[in-house]
Amino acid sequence: MAETYVTSRETKGRKDLSYPAAPEPLAVPVYDNHAHLEIGDGDEALSLSDHLDRAAEVGVAGVVQASGDIESSRWAVAAAESDDRVLAAVAIHPNDAPVYAEEGMLDEAISVIDELAAHPRTRAIGETGLDFFRTEEHRRDPQFTSFEAHIALAKKHGIAMQIHDRDAHDAVLETLARVGAPEKTVFHCFSGDDAMARVCADAGYYLSFAGNVTFKNAQNLRDALRVTPRDRLLVETDAPFLTPMPLRGRPNAPYLIPITLRFMAAELGIDVDELAAQVAQNTLRVYGSFA
Repeated sequence: MAETYVTSRETKGRKDLSYPAAPEPLAVPVYDNHAHLEIGDGDEALSLSDHLDRAAEVGVAGVVQASGDIESSRWAVAAAESDDRVLAAVAIHPNDAPVYAEEGMLDEAISVIDELAAHPRTRAIGETGLDFFRTEEHRRDPQFTSFEAHIALAKKHGIAMQIHDRDAHDAVLETLARVGAPEKTVFHCFSGDDAMARVCADAGYYLSFAGNVTFKNAQNLRDALRVTPRDRLLVETDAPFLTPMPLRGRPNAPYLIPITLRFMAAELGIDVDELAAQVAQNTLRVYGSFA
């Protein structure tokens, strides 16, 4: 089941759909904190085992498989059952919450997530949160309902929560403060600035940086990276999206994590092995052991 892809990424307008060559392996293994390996991409989609084997060859020891709907959440749990290099995160994505609500299925969908969250290989609720970029204002109420329900599920099951926050920084932070955040709260693909990073750090949240930290127009992310406490840093691909420079536009995969990690180390002015060891420690603190 875990080898079957749920969907494929849109390829229209993309020039080079080949997977890049593998980067130099890391000496200290790390983990991809957030990926969508059920999404086929590129000239020829990689299987789950292909992804994990390529990652292992460059020092990426495991992947947290994130979800956005019922189907992908079930796939994530099946993937985590089939390979101990995978842990599952299950959720209804904020952009899907209004769709489920309009079909009268949001409560049912959240109940399914509740059931999947009880699985021992499920270590996070995610990705959940708020997205004011793709969802019109008149359809946002279900996002708040879903977000608060997911917060409650993370607390109920004693697992982490991965937040999707797009153009909704203030509303996400307000909701977490009002409802009370889970003990281990991760801002997936952090998109704020240094001021927001300080607020998140003060609240004890984790900040996960993806390949877009390498983009020329992402100075806000680099500023945020520099002020984030080292024990709150995570790294991710958000594969197949956000491929780091100079490979932007080509398929992304967990085996490309070393590119982003090395960029982060250079920005911070620290040794790559030192950063890798810290990020690995942080990841295991948030999600527990992969074995």
